[in-house]
Amino acid sequence: MQRMINVLIVNLSLLLLAQCVYAEEDLEQTIVQQQKLADEAQAQKAAGEPAVIAARTKAKELAASLAALRVEQNKAEASVKDGEGKLPKLQEAVKKATEERAKAEAEAAAAAKAALEAKGKDTEAAEAEKSKVAAEKLVAATKALDEALKAVLPIEEGLATARKLIAEQPARTKAAEEALAAFQPELQAAESTYAALSKEAVSRLIDLEKNLVKTGRLVSFAQQVAPIFSQRCLACHNARTAKGRLNMENFANLMKGGENGPSVVAGKPGDSLLQIMIEDHSMPKDADPLLPEQIAIVKKWIETGARLDAGIAPTSTLITIMPKLVQPMPPESYRVSVPVMAIAFSPDGNLLATSGYREVLLWNPADGQLVRRIKNLAERPHDFEFSSDGSTLAVAAGTPGQMGEVKLFNVADGSLVADLFTTDDEVFSVAFSPDGTRLAAACADRSVRLFDVATRQQQKLIEDHADWVLDVAWSPDGKRIATASRDKTSKVFDSTTGESQATFNGHAQPVYGVGFLPDGASVATSGRDNRIRVWTAADAKQAREIAQGGEVFRITMQGDGTALSGSADKLARQHNLTTGAQVKQFGPHEDWVYSASYHAPSKRVASGSHDGQVRIWNYDDSTEVLKFIAAPGLSTPVAAK
Repeated sequence: MQRMINVLIVNLSLLLLAQCVYAEEDLEQTIVQQQKLADEAQAQKAAGEPAVIAARTKAKELAASLAALRVEQNKAEASVKDGEGKLPKLQEAVKKATEERAKAEAEAAAAAKAALEAKGKDTEAAEAEKSKVAAEKLVAATKALDEALKAVLPIEEGLATARKLIAEQPARTKAAEEALAAFQPELQAAESTYAALSKEAVSRLIDLEKNLVKTGRLVSFAQQVAPIFSQRCLACHNARTAKGRLNMENFANLMKGGENGPSVVAGKPGDSLLQIMIEDHSMPKDADPLLPEQIAIVKKWIETGARLDAGIAPTSTLITIMPKLVQPMPPESYRVSVPVMAIAFSPDGNLLATSGYREVLLWNPADGQLVRRIKNLAERPHDFEFSSDGSTLAVAAGTPGQMGEVKLFNVADGSLVADLFTTDDEVFSVAFSPDGTRLAAACADRSVRLFDVATRQQQKLIEDHADWVLDVAWSPDGKRIATASRDKTSKVFDSTTGESQATFNGHAQPVYGVGFLPDGASVATSGRDNRIRVWTAADAKQAREIAQGGEVFRITMQGDGTALSGSADKLARQHNLTTGAQVKQFGPHEDWVYSASYHAPSKRVASGSHDGQVRIWNYDDSTEVLKFIAAPGLSTPVAAK
């Protein structure tokens, strides 16, 4: 019996071995075939490239020809305007010179006649002298007329030429426009054909690279190397610091190297300064060395050609190409409180959202009991907003100096709906457009990003600020957005084109919060200067300012033209932004008030402060209804007596 079992085990082992061998052979054959297909696709792409280059060149020439005609038209119009401005004066000079010459000619003729008719020696001499002087004046007048004619002639000829061009140019311009338009289908066809060839080449290469990585013959930069560099190297080697002038934010900059030359020599880890420094532990400087397995991955990546994965742009930042990792879990029970940077009622008033550590906490505002924890977030959730129906929560969060993100969550169960985007620094604010179809995000990388909520696609990237963008808001009609920035300005942009329309610099200090008034014509901003300032969106002219006892953080606009604000003087306030008058005051808290929210149907105001405390107030009389620490496990809610 035992012998039969042993034989069975041996046979099974042989079968498994054979399967492994066959699998390896099959994979090898697959790689060979994929390499062939990739080479063929690349060859087809190369063969199709001259056609698209020729089409682009012709389109460029047609566009240049049209532009040249328009430039000629503009120059001719300018020439006519200039000539018509100068001509009257010159014509007046010709008229005057003509009159002077006629007068001189008449005087010369009269003097000559008098000289001929003169009798007597003395009289003849005198008249002869007069005739000579008159003749000289005639010569001078003739010369002056010639000069006047010479001055006016080029202007008249230039005007004639320019007017002729202006008359004829529209036909030429129209022909050039028609030629360019007629060529567009051919250009688009060439571009489409080449795009298809490029897509096929990339697709084939991606398939090949997956199996090369699987067999250990290639290392994926995006999947294996980028996470190492992002976590261990980027803090010292980014665009802002770039120690040794080595910027490792993306593949292109990494391969450029730093002040000591190339950091990576493809195929030669022994000659690659980056590899040498991570192996001798001189990099990362003043930090724990890379793990042996991390060093081995980087070395093998260099050995196998230091390639960038197919289909990835060399300028893509590391954080956007590396695998999206599930964020660390928040503590089950908090040991200390965390600042309440954001607070908001759900549209129906049944939930109150507060920012936590790596999570957003949903509370019952009636009794302060925790309802749900929305996790899988970066270290600091800075802002969030409910969709109009309350089903979705958009969250802006970040881990300082490392990454930022915007995610959409299902409010009912806390599940992740969409990981909208990741960037290499924090995201501070997020806002749904009035119709809920678009989403705006304000980022530490100085950008504002606009997304289509349905497709999750980025529509616009606006990079017009010089420092962190701390808040963003939509105009009531959704046609504009306003921003608040650490660069001490607030700006208004067209939400379709991204073009800047106005810049307000009245705070002269970092601007923390922004919002449009209900009429869409005015904007309110808050800042470090202890002020809320109201200004016109059209020309950025200040209409009024509202002083408070400390820095004014984010403001929450209301539909009636008022706004809630939190301040470093430990109070939350409501102001009428049209008059500047204070309407309500809530507090004081025991620490800075960062955020406040109002739910009109329930007549409840909630405010959150730096010490982690949340207080809920009755709107009508500003009395406290409930207070609790927004940190699970740290304290129990206390109802007002």
